Amino acid sequence: MPIKNRFSEMLPEITEWRQDFHENPELLFEVHRTAGIVAEKLRAFGCDEVVEGIGRTGVVGVIKGKTDSAGRVIGLRADMDALPIVEATGLDYASKTQGKMHACGHDGHTAMLLGAAKYLAETRNFDGTAVVIFQPAEEGGGGGKEMVDDGMMERFGVQEVYGMHNMPGIPLGHFAIRPGAMMAAADQMECTITGKGGHAAKPHDCIDPTLVASHVVVALQSVASRNVDPLKQVVVSVCTFRTESEAFNVIPQTVLLRASIRTMDPEVQDFVEGRIKAIVENTCAAFGATAEIDYRRGYPVTMNAEENTGYAVEAAKRVTENVDADAVPLMGSEDFSFMLNARPGAYIFLGNGDTAMVHHPKYNFDDNAIPFGSSWYAEMVESRMPAA
Repeated sequence: MPIKNRFSEMLPEITEWRQDFHENPELLFEVHRTAGIVAEKLRAFGCDEVVEGIGRTGVVGVIKGKTDSAGRVIGLRADMDALPIVEATGLDYASKTQGKMHACGHDGHTAMLLGAAKYLAETRNFDGTAVVIFQPAEEGGGGGKEMVDDGMMERFGVQEVYGMHNMPGIPLGHFAIRPGAMMAAADQMECTITGKGGHAAKPHDCIDPTLVASHVVVALQSVASRNVDPLKQVVVSVCTFRTESEAFNVIPQTVLLRASIRTMDPEVQDFVEGRIKAIVENTCAAFGATAEIDYRRGYPVTMNAEENTGYAVEAAKRVTENVDADAVPLMGSEDFSFMLNARPGAYIFLGNGDTAMVHHPKYNFDDNAIPFGSSWYAEMVESRMPAA
């Protein structure tokens, strides 16, 4: 089945929206311009209700179908925020704000969902209610959690929720999804190791936290290789190793470590947290040092409900025959997970072709993907809530 003709007709208009968002990136919850434009367009489309300020700067639009005999409510989500990256694309519509860039394609997600909202408000060829959700602060701010905690699901009666993300490396216009764990939980560990500083020529009078921290870093690699079932996905990456001294002849007093921990299973997530704390504390104790550990849970596992994944696959197959329904999960994380923890639903990838990877300064969303993405959003509504 082809993409919807209406989205082919709308492609120049939706592309213009997307490129405007790209030129004017905003970070985290400070998406005031973007959210304002979204709300303005939703009202112009004729949405039955438009509410701003959900989850601080999120926007929600409500579109009622021609009938509502089933009383079903489907939520569709797109993220709006950019990244603190210096753009290197050289595009005519490159970022106008130095140090900020839509390097993850959220400009495309927002534009595609706006296109779907316009179409759904025009046609209303469904039995129920569509709720379009425009979320701030996906890139580390937990905007999805803020919207859920703000009572969004209850306020708008959302029963199922669906999200989408573009993905370089997947051919343009192809979809990829799987039931169960789609993306990883992302936790953070910050640890300050304290020894006894002193002169580099007298290490015997010191407790060298650099040596201790080095042993900790090596020992932490045993979590994935020796403590967890090899069939379970775990990543422990120590990404910061910092002392307070830059001198050649000073043994420092402290070392700061920062690590990212990725898991695909809540039970494994619990186990790994306990194991990391034990390794850090006991390794430090063995050398006579101490450790102050701050372990923070981040985004949960993005868990697709099996039944809802089936609905997402069916909708994708109405758009294109190129659908991978058993895709390989990714160790990246996504705060749409908070919405999936609140309501059953699914998260799908849309191919962006052979482009730079997301979060790269030369990444760019491919506007030719727009008709596929907008069609899928619309199909989720029309296929889950067929007109009576």
